[in-house]
Amino acid sequence: MLYVNFGEALLDPMAGYEIPCNMMQIFSLKLAKTPINSGSIQLYGYIAARDEVDYMLNYVFKRSRDDPIIVQEGSIIEMTGPKRGIALSCDVLLEFDMRIKNGDKETEDLQLIDGISEFNGLHMASRPLEIRIDGNCGAVDMSSALVSYAVGAVVEVAISDVQTGFDLSLSSIISLVEVHEVHKEFQLYHGTVSESRGLRRFVIAVTLDTVLGLKFKIGSKGSNSNIERNCSFEAKLNGYASHHINLEFASILVKVTWAAVPV
Repeated sequence: MLYVNFGEALLDPMAGYEIPCNMMQIFSLKLAKTPINSGSIQLYGYIAARDEVDYMLNYVFKRSRDDPIIVQEGSIIEMTGPKRGIALSCDVLLEFDMRIKNGDKETEDLQLIDGISEFNGLHMASRPLEIRIDGNCGAVDMSSALVSYAVGAVVEVAISDVQTGFDLSLSSIISLVEVHEVHKEFQLYHGTVSESRGLRRFVIAVTLDTVLGLKFKIGSKGSNSNIERNCSFEAKLNGYASHHINLEFASILVKVTWAAVPV
């Protein structure tokens, strides 16, 4: 397969024909090994997928050297994408170039991983599997699976009327119907909310006519107990739905727009 387009994938997930297809869902990225024996590192670079939709770079992770993510060995690398679903009717090419900031000059940085890996839609498992991407100065573990007959759920979360800061954890639950209704839960966001804001947009592959579950865990400052709120959305070819969560100290609006991958 020849790739000649070096641009970034389209932001609009609604473009093209709206039909379900096999999609690749990346559940998590984890820093498996580093040359640093202890402590945190500053990580930047990118991991991106190219599929047959437009062969453009669909970034799963992208950070500049001026805005690195701080992680430790064994910890989750927070993803920044993808911008749209990753079609897996044929092949997907995964490109990666991730580096460890190691000084004032870029020439002093360490190359964590660098290269490409190809995933074949005919051979990719429906059960979540973890693969290791090895590099010169460490490794990244990626958990992913094929989601059959899927559409993309574009999840937007807006937080308003914040009265006091709180910790927020958001995870998603999807059904992998080809593996005897196995339900996979994976984290989308974890952090502290101190003011009204919107979270980044999340794009999740969901099999048509199954249910996307979203789980919110909210911990108020000064309290040892967590509040849990759940909402669910039935996967459709198009349209959108919303859910409102009212708390004493904040309001959370969840909107899910259904968008089949353009083919």
